[in-house]
Amino acid sequence: MRTDMDEAVVWLTIFVLSVFVGIEVIAKVSSTLHTPLMSGANAIHGVILLGAVLVTGTTDNDAALVVGLVAIVLAAVNMVGGFVVTDRMLKMFVRKKPKPADTKGEAA
Repeated sequence: MRTDMDEAVVWLTIFVLSVFVGIEVIAKVSSTLHTPLMSGANAIHGVILLGAVLVTGTTDNDAALVVGLVAIVLAAVNMVGGFVVTDRMLKMFVRKKPKPADTKGEAA
């Protein structure tokens, strides 16, 4: 029979291991893949935001409602901020149009 303490240790272990795996995976990503992966992460944050709205909408507990509202705000800020950063990164790869030649000094 598992106690609450054992279950907490299991969840903490899973969390710590997932943090280490996440750091290792992100550290190995090349810079050319970073922008597409960040766009995918923004889409995942949209799903998280939707989940937070659905779960918060079904709660009857005031404390859970407050935590859910905080989760909704943080997920929205994270998602919008991610799209802003991705947009700025994509603008770095846009080629600038060449300026037209100066025709003031030329005869027609």
